[in-house]
Amino acid sequence: MRWQGQDISTVDEAALPGLESMGGLVRSVTTPEFAGMTFHEVVAKSALNHVPSGSAMPFSWTVNPYRGCSHRCVYCFARQTHTYLDLDAGADFDSQIVVKVNVAEVLARELAKPSWRHEPVALGTNTDPYQRAEGRYRLMPGIIDALASSGTPFSILTKGTLLRRDLPQLTDAATRVPIHIAMSIAIPHEPLRQLLEPGAPSFQARLDTVKAATDAGFSVTVFLMPIVPHLTDGVDVLDDAIARIAASGARRVVFGALHLRPGAKEWFWQWLERECPDLVPAYRGLYPGVSVSAPKGYRSWLSARVRPLLRKHGLHGRLEEEDAPPRGLGPVRTTGPVMKTATREQAAAMLF
Repeated sequence: MRWQGQDISTVDEAALPGLESMGGLVRSVTTPEFAGMTFHEVVAKSALNHVPSGSAMPFSWTVNPYRGCSHRCVYCFARQTHTYLDLDAGADFDSQIVVKVNVAEVLARELAKPSWRHEPVALGTNTDPYQRAEGRYRLMPGIIDALASSGTPFSILTKGTLLRRDLPQLTDAATRVPIHIAMSIAIPHEPLRQLLEPGAPSFQARLDTVKAATDAGFSVTVFLMPIVPHLTDGVDVLDDAIARIAASGARRVVFGALHLRPGAKEWFWQWLERECPDLVPAYRGLYPGVSVSAPKGYRSWLSARVRPLLRKHGLHGRLEEEDAPPRGLGPVRTTGPVMKTATREQAAAMLF
């Protein structure tokens, strides 16, 4: 693989951030506790990843302690990134997990530089920082400490219930910097969830984590995404999901239809042909050729279906592409466990 060379001076410009050095591989680990998985421990050269200014993302900086994800969501948009390491976007993404074992130390050094402007940092925008590997490697406590100690606001988006382990630390950190927590929860029907997200925690386990975070004082956003056409977009399914989300104490919902980006699209298509072959013609119509998103008509129809249910259950929310706060357009106020002046870019990042 590209990052298994022995010359530490060799740099691979095509590698993922933090894996540019082909000598970065420390060791590859398998253990009975994680049957079928291999952890590739690497020494990262960098921790902070800068999001290009032309990106639609409402944040400028991310940290990704892991590559690949044991949640094994068949639709995961990040699957294609594994091909940059000469691994495949399917089974390898699910089982060959790259672990940046020194990410917290590198991050602390980067945040201590005089040039760092204390812009918000988003965690969980690529692969989940609270996937199963975090139970073994415990990288997040060091990351949280580095961010809070440097005065850097941050957000966490996760499906992982392991977040509850760090709630005391996050509560303390929130007295120093703004923190926003978001939980991705989309499929209330457990047999279907086990097919689409076989390695992820259950819908209820994630709701319990939302409840724990709200009890700790956080205003939690739930990402009701992806809503899967013809499988989870029925009124009864959505009503049940939103009612349970509201009961968990979440304050806000961001919802959206399934995206099928390259890498994920091929893997999802195999899943659909195997598990729901009767839906293949409908999906060919919704996601023809290289199309990534469902048609605008479907998304508008979905929004009209979801919004009344949000009002019914007393939740604020929006369709993912609607009213997304722009980057860097002047000062606003943001509130949370800490109140401070922030730019719109910072406020936007706190929503993820």
